Amino acid sequence: MQNRSIELALLGVLALLWGSSYMWISLALPSFPPATLIAIRVSLAALALLAIMAARGIRMPLDRQNWKQFFIQSLVNSTGPWLMLAWGQQYAGTAVSSVLNSTSPLWVFAFSFLLLNHGERPGARQLTGALFGFAGIVLIVGVGALEDIGRNLVPQLVVLFGAALYGIAALRGRVFAGLPPIVPAAGTLICASVVLVPASLIVDRPWQLTPDTTGIVAALTLSLACTALAFLIYFRLLSTLGAMGTASQAYLRSGVGVFLGVVFLSETLDLETFAGICLAIFGVVLINWPRAVKRQDVSAPVSAAK
Repeated sequence: MQNRSIELALLGVLALLWGSSYMWISLALPSFPPATLIAIRVSLAALALLAIMAARGIRMPLDRQNWKQFFIQSLVNSTGPWLMLAWGQQYAGTAVSSVLNSTSPLWVFAFSFLLLNHGERPGARQLTGALFGFAGIVLIVGVGALEDIGRNLVPQLVVLFGAALYGIAALRGRVFAGLPPIVPAAGTLICASVVLVPASLIVDRPWQLTPDTTGIVAALTLSLACTALAFLIYFRLLSTLGAMGTASQAYLRSGVGVFLGVVFLSETLDLETFAGICLAIFGVVLINWPRAVKRQDVSAPVSAAK
């Protein structure tokens, strides 16, 4: 139970890091164009993780198979979703995008029936938790946001597809089960950097930029805390809480945004938003509630835990 409490605390930290990333992005964008900011985010995060690995004597694998998996993971967990959400949110609207982006636990549940064995699939309790969490997000964002769904269909579908990629990424994390969490975290960020850094050099010509201090601090925080540290926690949680449990942090991110607004921007917390936060937390608790262990005949072999 103590170990699980630690993992749930890390889930909260992950939600805090990724939930606060929207604030840091808004502070950095006046200094850096989107493509350059994303390139800075992944490249500095990769360098930070490589430095930690060097200090701890951990080496990156050199075989082609692992790097193939790193590259695929970078497409579905960072490069693809980030670009889709950045483009889609411009036209779909922030409120609708927040609702659609929070569907990743539902996508994990759906894809698990295609990709996992029967005994490894989430059950009815996890689905109930996912639905409660989604309902909480709707209340936090505002029920009125649902009225806009379907009006700008293509951008909304792009945002929804980005959330689906997050679901696939969570399930694909199983392929890195034999590696220390820092290794796939660094590997996926290196692969993302290989794609995004050249693109930013071509599109934005960042050497001509004159960022201010606020933009630089925001970009560094986004890179080192919201990406390097967050990815390290993310890959650890995939091996401890599983895909569904890790994806449930999507329901906590909006609550983090509300909390930051109340603390730093003196925003008010209305009853509907508070109810939404409570529903989202309840959903996360249901998703991560440990399964009951079935009693077995003492003569029967016990299968290894996964």
